[in-house]
Amino acid sequence: MSLLYPAAGFGVGLLVGLTGVGGGSLMTPLLVLVFGVHPAVAVGTDLLQVSITKATGSLVHGFRNTVDWRIVRTLALGSIPSTVLTVLCLSGIDMRNAAAQNIISQVLGFSLIITALTLLLRDRLVKISAGWIDEMPRRRQTILTVASGALVGFLVTMTSVGAGAIGTTVLIMLYPRIAMGRLVGSDIAHAVPLTLLAGIGHWILGSIDWFLLTSLLSGSVPGIVIGSCLSSRIPDFALRWILAVTLVIVGSRMLI
Repeated sequence: MSLLYPAAGFGVGLLVGLTGVGGGSLMTPLLVLVFGVHPAVAVGTDLLQVSITKATGSLVHGFRNTVDWRIVRTLALGSIPSTVLTVLCLSGIDMRNAAAQNIISQVLGFSLIITALTLLLRDRLVKISAGWIDEMPRRRQTILTVASGALVGFLVTMTSVGAGAIGTTVLIMLYPRIAMGRLVGSDIAHAVPLTLLAGIGHWILGSIDWFLLTSLLSGSVPGIVIGSCLSSRIPDFALRWILAVTLVIVGSRMLI
């Protein structure tokens, strides 16, 4: 079993590097459904694992100039305060409640599948939205980005899912003119402070398995380095299909 953790970490890290998605969307369900880790521990441990893994990926994307730091800062204006508030709320809520976990999984399952459809129809959506996005005042675009960051911060802190899947979709819709590889890099960079802060919150709440964390990192760090190096070499269309198929699989499994 100890050898399977690094293998799982490598696979997920590789996918995160390529698409920006997979940290929580794949790892948390994998830990719960395949390895039998308690949901609360899976969420907390995965958050810290994702923060360290994506920090490595963020450095790679930064050196390759595939990060838009203005977008990262704008998203963080919403996600960081939202994460702090959510952690404070979680301190008084029993996250081990099965009913609460089931509701969140169902909602995120539908969200991931809708996200996949959005990615597959991206070219059409870009043509439809290009007009109103181009005409949208910069201030309104900024407000929508901050609001999206706040939503992502809440979902990630609650479930560890959303930093990549939902975050990337938001960026695609709000910034359709920017290349997919650059949006992936920006989303990974934004996820670093978000997941680190949420992970520290879960650490305080006692939801971290340190042996599991170390095992996952031994595979995910090299995986995301390789994936990040390859992301700018893979066509946008291929990245969208990889991301869409991944989200359909994860979303469907959450609904079962």
